[in-house]
Amino acid sequence: MVEEVTRTDASNGAKDRPCRLLVADDQSHILEAIQLLLKPEGYELEMVRTPALTLEAMARETFDGVLVDLNYTRDTTSGQEGLELVARIREIDTQVPIVVMTAWGNIELAVEAMRRGAGDFIQKPWENARLLSVLRTQMELYRSQRRAQWLEAENRILRAPGAPNFIASSPSMRPVVETMARIGPSDANVLITGEHGTGKEVVAQTLHRLSNRADRTLVAVNTGALPEGTFESELFGHVKGAFTDARADRIGRFELASNGTLFLDEIANIPVRQQAKLLRVLETGEMERVGSSKTLRVNVRMLSATNADLRGECAAGRFREDLLFRLNTVEISLPTLRERREDIPLLAAHFLARHSARYRRPLQGMEPAALQLMLQYSWPGNVRELDHTIERAVLMARGERIEIGDLGLQMQRTGAAQSLDEMDLETVEAVLIRKALARANGNVSHAADALGLSRGALYRRIEKYGL
Repeated sequence: MVEEVTRTDASNGAKDRPCRLLVADDQSHILEAIQLLLKPEGYELEMVRTPALTLEAMARETFDGVLVDLNYTRDTTSGQEGLELVARIREIDTQVPIVVMTAWGNIELAVEAMRRGAGDFIQKPWENARLLSVLRTQMELYRSQRRAQWLEAENRILRAPGAPNFIASSPSMRPVVETMARIGPSDANVLITGEHGTGKEVVAQTLHRLSNRADRTLVAVNTGALPEGTFESELFGHVKGAFTDARADRIGRFELASNGTLFLDEIANIPVRQQAKLLRVLETGEMERVGSSKTLRVNVRMLSATNADLRGECAAGRFREDLLFRLNTVEISLPTLRERREDIPLLAAHFLARHSARYRRPLQGMEPAALQLMLQYSWPGNVRELDHTIERAVLMARGERIEIGDLGLQMQRTGAAQSLDEMDLETVEAVLIRKALARANGNVSHAADALGLSRGALYRRIEKYGL
């Protein structure tokens, strides 16, 4: 029986999924031969025939290894086209193992290929055992490096003050943890994206704790909830007499966060006319309070978050592209809770401990059936909805352990559609808000307009229902 080649979960050494290998060669019979050899070994293969398609695939997906020919249509013997491809692949991914192959191999070409980033060299026609051995060796080295980096990243985050609140052991959260550990100590601006309730603010708090500004202030602002008329005053402050209600000088959020970190949540909802003012302070570090001509200098690290497609907003003219470039020096995209189900038991236990202490209900845990229901549920409100569900369960629990009935997820468990006369007012309201947000692609302003609510009123309901 052939043993399946799998990618290893760095956190526990368990098998995860088959290794994905990108194979590039301009000859169809070579690709067919490789497929016949490697498919039974458990590899998932993507076959391409040109260097351009190879780079497109690398930009589109993540692979566990790349097997590339050195000679393509531009010439057939020098290997230069393949050597250039190796260098370009290495620019895209600094760690993925690269194995090169050519029918015109020589020592000099092999040395040059490895100098440019290849891990090993195969000469055509290959010996099957040799090719399999080289690929397995390269994959194992890669997995070992990734495992070490993952553990180091996890340890750095766990060592940060307050970090036990950051729970991320699932494979889909691995890139998030690694990126946070790498950029946390820097002053780089970070854009955090993801659906409502995925934990964007928790990521911002953890990045601040990892930074050299950890002993300074982290100022968080929900920009979507700020009325446009007070936006400038809230962010930049004002002087006495600047407008009717300005009875005294006021320090804005940028000044409060100077030498620390400023976190702007729901960044997509900033009105276009205000975006230029935000761009200026990000570019120059200079600003004026409303009503003042005195220029102030501030030094903030900017973290921002959104559940909207900012590139789509730029294309529609609702968000400045130059501002987007300033905000996302690095972008961290958070998976949904349904994409990281392995974390549900850990998150549920964390929320259970917190809410049990808060409400002085010393519960002993959860019934297996309740945990199974949570693992099967779709969690449209993500981690925030899980938090609110556990809080409700703590309050509703009649015994020492949380049971299915305490969770309030029966409607989703049965999968049966409910008519309006079967729902209470809050359930109807939550359903309508969820649908409005989906139609608006997560844009709170557009959803609020459709529902006839102010942005602030909609935000309060989103928080209330854990959406």
